[in-house]
Amino acid sequence: MATATPLPPHAAALRGEAGVVIPARGILVVDDHELVRLGLRALLLAETGSVPVHEARCLADALRLYELHVASHLLVLLDLDLPDAQGLDTLVRFKRAFPASRVVVLSGKDSHVLMQGVMALGAQAFLPKTGHLGEVLRYVRDNDLVGLPARPSAAPVTAGTQAATAELQPQLNARQVEILDWLLAGKSNKEIAQLSRLTEGTVKNHVSTLLLLFGMRSRAQLISSLR
Repeated sequence: MATATPLPPHAAALRGEAGVVIPARGILVVDDHELVRLGLRALLLAETGSVPVHEARCLADALRLYELHVASHLLVLLDLDLPDAQGLDTLVRFKRAFPASRVVVLSGKDSHVLMQGVMALGAQAFLPKTGHLGEVLRYVRDNDLVGLPARPSAAPVTAGTQAATAELQPQLNARQVEILDWLLAGKSNKEIAQLSRLTEGTVKNHVSTLLLLFGMRSRAQLISSLR
C-alpha cells in the first residue's frame, strides 16, 4: 500500500486576481451510490459544520452544480463510473468544462494506467475506493484542501495500492486531451481528423504519443484501460 504524498501548498488552493490564495469553501461529492455520498457527507459534517457539502449522482448534475457554485471554489470528489459517464472520460469532460477545477478522483479500479491518466489530466489526487471512506476525508484534511482542522498525530493516509498527487505525472496539453476524449468516444483517426481539422497523419502521431505516455500497445488496450 502506497502512502499519499502531501500536496505542495500551491497545489492545494486556487489563487485570486491579486495572487492571494483562496481556500475552498465547499465540497462537491459526485457518486451514483447514495451510501457513498451520505457516508462522505456525514464524515465531513462531523469534522466541521462550516464546509458546505453538495451532492451529485451523475456527471450532468455535477456540471450543473459546479457551475452554480463555482464562486464557492469547490473541491470536487469525483467518482469515475457514473450513469452518464465512464472511466477517464468522466474527468476529461469535467476538466474541459471547468479547467481550473480542483478534482480528487475516487475510483473503484486500482489501476496504474488509470492513475496515470487521472494525474496527466490535472487531478489533485487519485484515491481508489478500496479503503475506508475515512481515508478520503483524512487525505482532504491532511492536505488542507478545504480548511478542515489538521490532526498532526493522525497516521499517514493510505488508499489502496495506488495514491498519487499531480506533481508526479506529466500534464497532457489541450490538443492531447481533445484527442483522448475522441478516442474514448470510439472515434476513428479519420473521424478525429475531420473533427479536429487535422490531417490523419497528424492525428496518428497524437495517438502514438498517447499510447507511449500510457505505455499501451494499441488504442483498444488504451480505451479498455481508461474506461
